[in-house]
Amino acid sequence: MSKLVSSVSPHITSNRTTQKIMLDVIIALIPAGVASVIIFGLRSLLVIGVCVAVCVLSELIFEKICKKENTILDLSAIVTGLLLAYNLPVSIPLWQAAFGSLFAIVVVKQLFGGIGQNFANPAITARIVMLVAFSGTMTHWTAPFADTATTATPLVHLSNGALNELPSYLDMLLGVRGGCLGETCTIALLAGGIYLIARRVISWHTPVAFIGTVLVMSLLFDKAPLYQLMSGGLIIGAFFMATDYATTPSTKWGKIIFGVGCGLITILIRFWGTAPEGVSYSILLMNIFTPYISKLTRPKPLTGGGK
Repeated sequence: MSKLVSSVSPHITSNRTTQKIMLDVIIALIPAGVASVIIFGLRSLLVIGVCVAVCVLSELIFEKICKKENTILDLSAIVTGLLLAYNLPVSIPLWQAAFGSLFAIVVVKQLFGGIGQNFANPAITARIVMLVAFSGTMTHWTAPFADTATTATPLVHLSNGALNELPSYLDMLLGVRGGCLGETCTIALLAGGIYLIARRVISWHTPVAFIGTVLVMSLLFDKAPLYQLMSGGLIIGAFFMATDYATTPSTKWGKIIFGVGCGLITILIRFWGTAPEGVSYSILLMNIFTPYISKLTRPKPLTGGGK
């Protein structure tokens, strides 16, 4: 008879480390980054570089000051920097991009205990803070393939009823429109999202529920469904930020409820709110409800006693 070994949890282990997961996310984000450079020019690289560098340095310095274990090699700070950069306009002043990166890592992530313990997505929270603090520069959109020309985003055209000024569906797919530097190219983001699902880094439940809810509500209210799907931060939000391990539910039904909630809040803000976009706010609000959704959808163990 084999020897019985008793040990503390976890009892099931995997060779999938945080570093490997974050590396897959970085790989999935590369197509959108390449598209941003093609569409908005080399300044995209500068914004991305500043965000990533400040995120990594902020984590390194904070952990040294607090005498905590160094975690920059898990690559999560790089992912936060990429996601924040992708949610900024290419014309953003670099010092503001640096401020947002510092806020994301120190205030949202590290002050709550580091990776896995933050209650909200750091990149999204930092973006919302920047929208409040720097509303002028955060809503200044550079036209594709132009250094100084400005334009409006498709969501602004939709909210103003200027349907004749909307880009073509092909331009929406390719990202030839105004918007944040990493959110415009739908094809690149879908390729990254499919890669993450194929690699089993994320499941399909939240993205499909999120995007599907926006589609259904757009059809019901006759609000240009395809433009609603390809505009704003819906695709990048659904695949890359609403699927964050630490701030979203872990159960299948929890992920579906989370996605539906994000979709409904996004639609409420887009259709009846003062802001044309609602993806960031919807994910942040649903992050707050994550503990309750997880508790509601947690499987009950099969035990005696009937309780």
